[in-house]
Amino acid sequence: MTNKPTVLFVCVHNAGRSQMAAGFMRVLGQGRVEVLSAGSAPKDSINPIAVEAMAEVGIDIANNTPKVLTPEAVQESDVVITMGCGDACPFYPGKRYEDWVLDDPAGQGIETVRVIRDEIKDRVEALITELLS
Repeated sequence: MTNKPTVLFVCVHNAGRSQMAAGFMRVLGQGRVEVLSAGSAPKDSINPIAVEAMAEVGIDIANNTPKVLTPEAVQESDVVITMGCGDACPFYPGKRYEDWVLDDPAGQGIETVRVIRDEIKDRVEALITELLS
């Protein structure tokens, strides 16, 4: 890894889980980690309930735009975190992959999305500790 690791968060729509994870990584990583996020089949906009849940903890993801997953994004990343995209995620030898099994916030109410958000925060904090130790 370079002196500043790059983490790519991937979910199917790049509208909920991966956006929340990227938001936490940007804030909690304090600029020490490059952050990318993408989706195998991105939506047109970020899930408004995910935006609301993140705003509750002071992180603004409202102006983010879902992006399509590209081989280049995977190649430039040191760690690829997948969240439910299964076989749609490209695999490159030599990359570190982790699959985070998390419920999809799509169609869920704010109470459920808060639980998913908090789980993502815990995992991001653990990943930061690992990457920067």
